Parts: sequence; structure tokens; C-alpha cells
Amino acid sequence: MLMFAMSDEADVLAGLRLAGIEGSLASSRREAEALVNEVQLNPQIAVLLITESCAALIPETVTKLKLSSSNPLLVVIPGSRGSTRRKDSITGLIKDAIGIKI
Repeated sequence: MLMFAMSDEADVLAGLRLAGIEGSLASSRREAEALVNEVQLNPQIAVLLITESCAALIPETVTKLKLSSSNPLLVVIPGSRGSTRRKDSITGLIKDAIGIKI
């Protein structure tokens, strides 16, 4: 099983390649959607790492993958400029998933 990275920043991909994780650059919504579809068709890829800024290009797809897909496991990671998430982002995800405010 492989990990694959998707980012709109070349620096992030270069760093992940040093750790042995291949990836591709996606700087537009169309490129990001095409890359996610390609990754989903590859049964060897178990984990898809995607930067927050790249995930912001395709929010509907990211939400769909997080809530319903089992392969690949989608993990949103900070970009080279750090995290842009709210502090309670996990609480929001739980609320969306089960419909209960914690």
C-alpha cells in the first residue's frame, strides 16, 4: 500500500519526496479533481495526503471522501505556510458526520 501526496506547492511535494512519498502538483480545481479521480482508480494507493490550500479548491470532493470513502484514506495536511484550520475543526467534522453538536 502506498501513500500519495497532492499539493499546490512544489516545496511540500519536494519535502514529501525526501520521505519517500510521491506526489503531484495540482494548482487548479480541474487539475485537483482529475488527480483525485486518478488516485481513486489506483488500488495500490491507500492514503492520499492533500494540503489545506489544495483541499480548498475542491471542498465538496474532500468532504465526500472524508465521510463516505474507505479507500484511499484522505488526510488533509498543512502547507508550507502552516495551518489555516479553525481550532475546533474536528468538532465541526463530527457534527457534519453524525448531526450532533458537541
